[in-house]
Amino acid sequence: MTDNPPQTVSALQMFLATDRHFGVRELPVPRSLLSAPAGARTTRTSAPAAAARPTGDPAALLAALDRDHVRDCRKCKLCEKRNNTVFGVGNAAARLVFVGEGPGFEEDRQGIPFVGPAGQLLTRMIGAMGLAREDVYICNIVKCRPPNNRDPEAEEVLACSPYLYEQLRIIDPEVIVALGSPAAKTLLNTQQGIGRLRGRFHDFVLRDAGGDARTIPLMPTYHPAYLLRTPSDKKKTWEDLQQVMQRLGLPLPQQV
Repeated sequence: MTDNPPQTVSALQMFLATDRHFGVRELPVPRSLLSAPAGARTTRTSAPAAAARPTGDPAALLAALDRDHVRDCRKCKLCEKRNNTVFGVGNAAARLVFVGEGPGFEEDRQGIPFVGPAGQLLTRMIGAMGLAREDVYICNIVKCRPPNNRDPEAEEVLACSPYLYEQLRIIDPEVIVALGSPAAKTLLNTQQGIGRLRGRFHDFVLRDAGGDARTIPLMPTYHPAYLLRTPSDKKKTWEDLQQVMQRLGLPLPQQV
């Protein structure tokens, strides 16, 4: 059997460390990068893509969207107290995208998503999958920090979500992970809570400007900030992430 790399073992151990009763005794076999060259992506099990993906280099398209539209956006009241917009970070050709709800204190200060305590846990979650942050793409449904880290309000999501949808059109991921209720409710257009949504894939329908659509499998799971408060639910989150690994064709955990 191929040995699991120390960094992968460490990431999963740190992710689960606070709760010995999880009963997880498996670690993922490593994989290099999660992005795939053009034409080499795995076949989706959902409806085939019908919508047109924006043409051009994805990294350049994302940079232009940030520079020309997001950075100076004033479409809602969240712009009034922000220090920085928080656009997104990671691999512009990623097969896997994580979507959270909104920036926190550290994210607003640095202009980078998921860099505070919840972000450090997300990094360990990604590492437990045998991956690195550079392999995936990470963003939020709103690009400015809600005051006191409250949930984004409906009008704020309405104003900002077109930026998220354009990010997803550019990246064209194979799987999306929605972190927490606000992200899952926004992307799935539902009022069900994360406890009822998680644990299975849902169809996220992404439409282009012409109304054509493609369907992307979406896995809702708990937000890392929630897991910091309720570490007993880490086991459920790890089960969700293993389903994501299986859908992407990544090596499932093996006994060590």
